[in-house]
Amino acid sequence: MINSVEVGSALYTDALASYGGLDVAYAHETIDHAERYVDGRVHTNGIENFWSLLKRGLHGTYVSVEAFHLFRYIDERVFTFNLRAG
Repeated sequence: MINSVEVGSALYTDALASYGGLDVAYAHETIDHAERYVDGRVHTNGIENFWSLLKRGLHGTYVSVEAFHLFRYIDERVFTFNLRAG
């Protein structure tokens, strides 16, 4: 992950044990969905929204999705997600 996210960045995840140890390189905070979904600024709603829109596009917009071109579909959804209003 260090190649993709600047060291020291704020990183918010759910409480999955696999994310343990991220606090060594990042300002890592977790949210335990068994207790709450938002704790101040700590939440995963943005990424969950993105994945929902990506899956909706892959299953509803495109006729056929080939694994070879998956990065292109994702790039398109990232572009439109980042340009959305509000």
